[in-house]
Amino acid sequence: MIKRLFIGGLLLALGTAFGPLAHAADPVTRFVVPFAAGGGTDQYVRLLAAELSKKGIQVIVENKPGASGIIAADYVAKARPDGHTVLVSSMGTLATNTVMYDKLPYNPAKDFASVTQIAYQPSVIVGRMDLPYKNIKEMVEYAKKNPGKINRGSPGATILTNLAPLKFERDAGFSTTHVPFNGDTPGIQALLGNTIDIQGTSITGSLQHVKAGKLRVLGVMDSKRLPQVPDAPTFKEQGFDIEALLWYCLSVPSATPKDSISKLSKAVNEVIAEPDFVQRAQAIGMEPRGSTPEQMDKFIRSEFDRWVPVLQSLNLPKQDS
Repeated sequence: MIKRLFIGGLLLALGTAFGPLAHAADPVTRFVVPFAAGGGTDQYVRLLAAELSKKGIQVIVENKPGASGIIAADYVAKARPDGHTVLVSSMGTLATNTVMYDKLPYNPAKDFASVTQIAYQPSVIVGRMDLPYKNIKEMVEYAKKNPGKINRGSPGATILTNLAPLKFERDAGFSTTHVPFNGDTPGIQALLGNTIDIQGTSITGSLQHVKAGKLRVLGVMDSKRLPQVPDAPTFKEQGFDIEALLWYCLSVPSATPKDSISKLSKAVNEVIAEPDFVQRAQAIGMEPRGSTPEQMDKFIRSEFDRWVPVLQSLNLPKQDS
């Protein structure tokens, strides 16, 4: 009896002294990025993951590029709905893929629950330094005089950094040869290797090369210039009325419990509001922006209503998923 009391007291004491260690560690949360490692979105998500880990939410980043985000989206849609497998979503995965593909292995409207928005940035077009044009206005003039001479890369066919330039080309009366890649990084590398001429992208993925004098921003698809590249003119300054903002959100499988969603949403919004985090995000070209799950739902619907009709009007051929 005395021995049992001694052992019980010892276990109680150990539990009191090492309470947090006596429980199994919280499961690791995976942020699934539908683009190749090293690109702008990947850089930002890894910055966010590191800060969340400091707050006790252990996050690892997994890259599942390909098929305009379908591989990553399908993977998360079929994952266990426990709040620990999270899709870094965007307009492509949640809206425009429904137009570009005959059949998707996931349903954007039914298979996901919103967590929060995490950031946005304007689309830009960057080009090589040796091109015979230095801005969008000169590029349009060159393209009209030299049909078929410009090869334009993008991170994927249904991603805004392809759709916005494509709409712009149709409106301006010229065309380029589209070369899709599995994310920003492969396209930027092709650009640096002179395989393509220009790339529809974000400033995040191209900023280091712009600062190094290897690439040039031909135009910014926003109402104002970017602070990271203040010398780069907007499309509007060059006479073209177009804005196209890239946005990034977090989504989880639709059956995920609301308390798990709320916990993650709260933690993410706290991180992206911190001044130091904002400064570091802006240094790589991202503008942090959070939301509630409900606000994110409303925002996605508004973007769907804005861009899907544009995509449908282009009458592009359907792709196989």
